[in-house]
Amino acid sequence: MLHDETLHYLDNAATTRVDPAVADAIRAAMTDLWANPSALYTPGLQAQQALGKARAQVAKTLGCTPGEVYFTACGSESNNLALRGAAVARRGWGRKILCSGYEHPSAALPVEQLGKEGFEVDFVPPGPDGRIDVAAMADRVDKGTCLVTCMQVNNETGAVADVETLARLTKERNPRTAVHVDGVQAWLRVPAALAGVDSFTVSGHKVHAPKGIGALYLRKGYHIEPPYLGGGQEKGIRPGTENVPYAVGLGEAARLMAANSRERKARVAALNARLRQGVTALPEVTVNSPDDAVPEILNISLNVIRSETMLHFLEQRRVYVSSGSACSKGAASHTLAAMGLSARAIDTALRISLCGDNTEQDIDELLTGLSDGLAKLARLR
Repeated sequence: MLHDETLHYLDNAATTRVDPAVADAIRAAMTDLWANPSALYTPGLQAQQALGKARAQVAKTLGCTPGEVYFTACGSESNNLALRGAAVARRGWGRKILCSGYEHPSAALPVEQLGKEGFEVDFVPPGPDGRIDVAAMADRVDKGTCLVTCMQVNNETGAVADVETLARLTKERNPRTAVHVDGVQAWLRVPAALAGVDSFTVSGHKVHAPKGIGALYLRKGYHIEPPYLGGGQEKGIRPGTENVPYAVGLGEAARLMAANSRERKARVAALNARLRQGVTALPEVTVNSPDDAVPEILNISLNVIRSETMLHFLEQRRVYVSSGSACSKGAASHTLAAMGLSARAIDTALRISLCGDNTEQDIDELLTGLSDGLAKLARLR
């Protein structure tokens, strides 16, 4: 992938740059696969075949069958489809929903809305270390629990939840309970965890595909109530003429990420180690991510300088990080709040997120910028 040595982009959990090879695949599909994939003539069949190939490419990385993969517009739509669809389908016998307390807004807000519609919602907070106790969460499952949802990798701290154990324990207590996993930050970074899981969300723009394409895994035989009505595309789960070019791009991104998985993971792990060593040497700085978080994400608190102040200071050096989830648009981190961090720690938090095309220079420029900022910027009293 092309790398601009003067720009140090370290906000890959918000979005990744589109791989040029993915862009090329999309461009070719836009001009060559222009027909409606539902059409019964040859150009339509070619578009349908391209969709099938892309579906198979995504399925291969998840360890599922192509028929269990449904294309959507994004991870947020996938979460909404899965959560509302599962709850509504089970309303007749269960109205209790268990949700981890640090979910992405696209999971937390639909669950909150379901609570306003008569469901009983129980949010399970992470511990001070950022981890979810999945055994304790599963202990809250009872005969009226219709849905359990927990993200596999937290988008702000990189904390990993053992969702397969959560699914197993949940099904032991109530086999009818639906288990949904937001896998957006986990996909192609940690092994796919589908054992016992009924639905699993992925997103294109986190893996060097464009914004506007995602996918939803639905276990074969599993039922949700689709919220949309239309022409029956995606087996009625997500009706509407499919975005063939972007689906092709998602498939190509999945193939490329899987193909260089070992090399990429080793490089990111080395960069994370360099980053952790550097930030822990800085005065006042504390690390909020657990030691076993995914290496792609590191959350820190400066404790003496507000996040926004440091962000603008780093931006002048073309170093780009974030203060938390991009979808929160600068709002205080609900993840760090759920962990019980102080208001100061939350107000001074930065999220640094890596990908396979980051370099040691990116890390060093960030560390130099943080060090200079800590020395020069006005401190909180």
